[in-house]
Amino acid sequence: MRGFLACFGSAVLGGLLVCVSGGGPAPAFLPRGESQEVAPRPAPSRPTDGDDVSLTPDEAVNVAVYQRVNRAVVNITTRSYREEGFFLFDGDSVEGNGSGFVVDKSGHIVTNFHVIEDARAVSVTLYNGETYTATFVGADPINDVAVIKVDADAKVLWPVDLGDATKLKVGRRVFAIGNPFGLERTLTTGVVSSLNRSLQLVRGRTIKSIIQTDAAINPGNSGGPLMDSRGDVIGMNVAIFSKSGQSSGVGFAIPANLIGRVVPQLLKHGRVIRPDLGITRVYQTGKGLMIAGLKRGGSAERAGLRGPRIVRLQRGPLVLQRMDRTAADLVVSVDGQPVRTFETLLEHVEKHKPGDRVVLEVIRAGRRIKVPVRLDDGEPDGRRS
Repeated sequence: MRGFLACFGSAVLGGLLVCVSGGGPAPAFLPRGESQEVAPRPAPSRPTDGDDVSLTPDEAVNVAVYQRVNRAVVNITTRSYREEGFFLFDGDSVEGNGSGFVVDKSGHIVTNFHVIEDARAVSVTLYNGETYTATFVGADPINDVAVIKVDADAKVLWPVDLGDATKLKVGRRVFAIGNPFGLERTLTTGVVSSLNRSLQLVRGRTIKSIIQTDAAINPGNSGGPLMDSRGDVIGMNVAIFSKSGQSSGVGFAIPANLIGRVVPQLLKHGRVIRPDLGITRVYQTGKGLMIAGLKRGGSAERAGLRGPRIVRLQRGPLVLQRMDRTAADLVVSVDGQPVRTFETLLEHVEKHKPGDRVVLEVIRAGRRIKVPVRLDDGEPDGRRS
């Protein structure tokens, strides 16, 4: 798979940020009123008389979290074509592996998009050793989230509970379960090392609010859950910062609240329906975001927003073209909220849905004006035929 250990390509301080696939409260995934069988929630307190008295309170929590969640964690194996130049070879296919977790009794499983990207076949092994062929449901490549499905009996499916990552604090204890190096349902522990990290994707977008942890995360952990001491999933393991490609005490997880926003759309539409502003590129300046590119016929262009002007100059038999950036609008706010980076601009826009109207305040020829823009439906992403 091209996504294997290649999803993130940012080099920082001599290390490498790599994916770890081998080779308010978030909304529930089940409709209201639908019940599901779950394991008892662990209590972070001293063991009761019925517990193994040899366990310390901390050990009892470790055991309880693992017993609660481990049956929800699956091993994902993918097969993809071997590529050589312009040719694809089916006979000598490439195998990769990663992790995922069950989110409902219907057999839906959440994992990282890079785990299944480019795969021609995906199989899932449950806690009981049974292996199933998985079908693709939907994906959000921008946030590296995907949903697949297995046709398994509800009795062998143990959905997780999604927690609230917005309430995390640095120093809180966390637990990771995954399949590092193919070793199924391995538990590692650590703490929240930092919050609100930004993770740069090769697709040019940055995931905000990433959780940093020192829990050991290795190749094969991608897509596995990160839990708190209650056994609630507060993140999905996605990458490590490492010089060797193995755990170095710096791991990253996508927050559960982002997963909770994305997954319902993937279940319903197969993709995330995002509003499209129609601005394709900006340059940061001291006065605002200079519009450097507009989608032809898009929302921003229809609203009258302006990018650079092409000036044609006649020089004898030659016609020269020059870009006049002074003609471009400078975006300073969206709906009254200041924007200083393209990411903050997108964050404000993505709080809306297609068809909504936003008001951009721009500087044009030295004057501030407000331009209402009706948002389009964004380009489909992540859907497979």
